[in-house]
Amino acid sequence: MTRLNGKRTLITGGTSGIGLEAARQFLNEGARVIVTGNNPDTIAQARSVLGAEVPVIRADSARVEEQQALAAAVKEHYGQLDVAFLNAGISIWQPIESWTPEAFDRIFAINVKGPYFLTQALLPVFANPASVVLNTSINAHVGAATSSVYGATKAAFLNLSKTLSAELLQRGIRFNAVSPGPIDTPLYDKLGVPDAYREQVNRDIIAGIPAGRFGSAEEVVKAVVYLASDDSAWTIGSEIVVDGGRMLNM
Repeated sequence: MTRLNGKRTLITGGTSGIGLEAARQFLNEGARVIVTGNNPDTIAQARSVLGAEVPVIRADSARVEEQQALAAAVKEHYGQLDVAFLNAGISIWQPIESWTPEAFDRIFAINVKGPYFLTQALLPVFANPASVVLNTSINAHVGAATSSVYGATKAAFLNLSKTLSAELLQRGIRFNAVSPGPIDTPLYDKLGVPDAYREQVNRDIIAGIPAGRFGSAEEVVKAVVYLASDDSAWTIGSEIVVDGGRMLNM
């Protein structure tokens, strides 16, 4: 299939997990792709997996100046941009007593501030029409314990799919969101769960998923491809939840 044939695409956080799978599927659909990352190891891995023709740019989502430089690099490479999948983000779950102002600011900078100002910097670069897909989370909706700050970042990010669609649609830029539930990606390896408890934590998570398993990055990206493609041209400010029914139990 070539639903994205020739689409000039930027995928942030594209060196592992959902982002790397998005790069694979977008290439298979005929897109031209630039990906970003901030970890030297995953950047090297992505370059190996995606090949020399795919630019892999190091950019810290928390640093506005790096996002502005990224927008300039995209303009220089493509001229104009048809699709942006804003996927870069971190997940930190901890009780309210453990949060510090510095940690609070850091997660908001990565999950909300950086992508917001990247979008601002890309405004002169976006083609007309253009599609922007935001990777949010079902935690934008549910009240899971210890997810207070993470959930707040995703709720803020999800809202941008509506407010920015309302503001920028006349420029031909539409925004939509994909909200995954528990997905089997390296993100779960970063949550700090000791190996001795990992199996029990996985069982506890799966017990709350009607589908009876974690989702896969491939399943999430199929929704992203739809939202990025012209098939969804009349889908504006919307959200696709990909969660195996998890929200049915909330």
